[in-house]
Amino acid sequence: MVATPQPKYMTPQEYLDWEEQQPIKYEYINGEVYAMTGGTLAHNSIALNLASNLKTHVRGKGCKVFMADAKLGVSENGPFHYPDVMVTCDERDRNAKKLIYHPSIIVEVLSPSTESFDRGKKFQQYRRISTLREYVLISAEQITVEVFRLNDRGIWELYTYMGGEEIYLSSVDFRCAIELLYEDVVLDTEEQETGT
Repeated sequence: MVATPQPKYMTPQEYLDWEEQQPIKYEYINGEVYAMTGGTLAHNSIALNLASNLKTHVRGKGCKVFMADAKLGVSENGPFHYPDVMVTCDERDRNAKKLIYHPSIIVEVLSPSTESFDRGKKFQQYRRISTLREYVLISAEQITVEVFRLNDRGIWELYTYMGGEEIYLSSVDFRCAIELLYEDVVLDTEEQETGT
């Protein structure tokens, strides 16, 4: 997300109406809109790898998987974000056309420019979603996945997965080798080592 907001304050409905007319996507936080920037090829590949594996896993189970062009509303009054991947199994989202409000999983692929926001304020906003059970942060610089999982006592617990391990998303009973998420991905460290 670009750090500079657009200058005009907007109500949630003004934002929703205005954004439909824009050539690029904007997130909405506390009355301000922020232009979305494009990600790296690694970022895109990681999100696609996870989304495609999740889509195959939940097929026929009443869940839907969405990628970065799908808008998420934390509430009807915002904030509004575009997670890299999200899964909803909630009946209320079944016929949604423009917005998802009830995801069980939200995934953000980390980049240096957004990492602190994704870990901090964005996660704070996402925790207001009553249906959210897992918040997943995936590094685009090294093979690391962090899963924040809401336990039965209402406490968010952190599970960290590294190379050679199998990640687990309990809300949809999904398991896969972490390497599947990084399939065909050239990590920044590899680019530096090869000089490309």
